[in-house]
Amino acid sequence: MKSLVDALPPIQKLNIIRNILPEDGPFPNNALLPLLLYKEAFQISDRHDTETIKEILETNSWTNSWVDGILAEHHYHSTAHEVLVALKGSARVQFGGPNGITLMFEKGDVVIIPAGVAHRNADESNGFSCLGAYPDGQQYDMNFGRPGEKQVADENIKKVSLPENDPLYGSDGPLIKNWIGENKRDTGSL
Repeated sequence: MKSLVDALPPIQKLNIIRNILPEDGPFPNNALLPLLLYKEAFQISDRHDTETIKEILETNSWTNSWVDGILAEHHYHSTAHEVLVALKGSARVQFGGPNGITLMFEKGDVVIIPAGVAHRNADESNGFSCLGAYPDGQQYDMNFGRPGEKQVADENIKKVSLPENDPLYGSDGPLIKNWIGENKRDTGSL
């Protein structure tokens, strides 16, 4: 098995796509924290790579992991942020609800989804699967934009703490610069 350090590309070579997703009807999204897509963050070749990736996430306190696909129905989590790592195949994933954006999510890509941001698998190919995890032991809930959900979800989202570590690069990673750095500037504190 390759070392954890060998599994990661240098931060300065990482291609990061950043999107702020405003509210879309019953989907709260997150106007403060950007969705972050790290393109080609890993070169994945076999089953052992899944265990290496899981170990990297756990080292950086992103736990409660699972391996599966992404639901085809718009959904979001109001009690946790989420990281997804594409392990196999590819998917067109819509973020932000019916009026949101659609991005290609391919083997080796990593997406960090702020609490409240809707997402769904619009289409997939080549046996798509991904690994998901949550920061600092956060437990996720499931919301689908149904009547009565949003008011409670809005309150939950306000209470979700920011992660202490980027899921891949730890305390100095791009997530920290994009989420925590910006929030300190905007609000003067966390």
